[in-house]
Amino acid sequence: MESVLLIGGSGFLGLHLIQQFYEVSPRPKISVFDVRPLPEKLSKQFSFDPKEIGFFKGDLTSSADVSQAIKESGANVVVHSASPMHGNAQEVYEKVNVEGTRNVLDVAKSCGVKAFVYTSSAGVIFNGQDIHNADETWPIPEIPMDGYNETKAIAEEMVLKANDSANEFLTIALRPAGIFGPGDRQLVPGLRSVAKLGQSKFQLGDNNNLFDWTYAGNVADAHVLAAKKLMEAGDSASVAGETFFITNDTPTYFWALARTVWKADGHVDKKNIVLSKPVAIFAGYLSEFFSKILKKEPGLTPFRVKIVCAYRYHNIDKAKKLLGYSPKVDIEEGIRRTLLWMDEGL
Repeated sequence: MESVLLIGGSGFLGLHLIQQFYEVSPRPKISVFDVRPLPEKLSKQFSFDPKEIGFFKGDLTSSADVSQAIKESGANVVVHSASPMHGNAQEVYEKVNVEGTRNVLDVAKSCGVKAFVYTSSAGVIFNGQDIHNADETWPIPEIPMDGYNETKAIAEEMVLKANDSANEFLTIALRPAGIFGPGDRQLVPGLRSVAKLGQSKFQLGDNNNLFDWTYAGNVADAHVLAAKKLMEAGDSASVAGETFFITNDTPTYFWALARTVWKADGHVDKKNIVLSKPVAIFAGYLSEFFSKILKKEPGLTPFRVKIVCAYRYHNIDKAKKLLGYSPKVDIEEGIRRTLLWMDEGL
């Protein structure tokens, strides 16, 4: 790898991608393409120097913007991790995940990029049913669970179809599950807010469902491994045009992570109020109904209940074997690092 362009590199996962590529030896030239600049203040857990990172501001749906960034950075590797957060409107997902990915693929190929790594989602195979030890042979459901994963699945298919070994344009799609870590603005901060509101005593479901969480640094490490494999002539044939699930390889009961976070903050509930899945789904419908009347965002929805109560864990043997991936940071250490970042007030 001579030069790497990180599409969406200013975001949560993007910062971890910068860190992991920064530690590669010999270090490639690293550039970021994003609509927003890199944060002015970085967590102490990120050791890279922002001054050494190239930056291009632009719209990933603009051919001119993406082309300029690729050409000026001299990138022979593009990593595309840009994506809206959950909870956005469908048109936002369509524009970023579908239109944006199509544009970045077309421009990257025309500019002579050699390797293209796409951040997909483990959720592309989820439509509300339980997922037990799923590998990459599991089909993508015809009826998706939500707009986010629907558009992720469409983008992933485009990425894989764009793989063209004859013209030396090699692609790969990674499917991380349940990402958390320093820079996360949703999962762990949300759990802390729940505890502060006194709502941690409520449990949705019986907590017998195993769930995959993945530390963001491990996800970023998998991206580095994928890029390296695509750039190595002897290894690229086995990984190009393929998908890979990426997890911490330690499925845990869903509420275990939440309670680990709360315990680290010194918050332990003596008793839990358990709402069964049917009752929680009914409560979710009520929440949606009254939220529409009050014109507020619902705190509980049937969609969230189905996610919380489902088995969702994956088999990463393929990533271990072909990418050489293994999670370096375990769940508890990942939580510790995330809480340290939050305590920094960034």
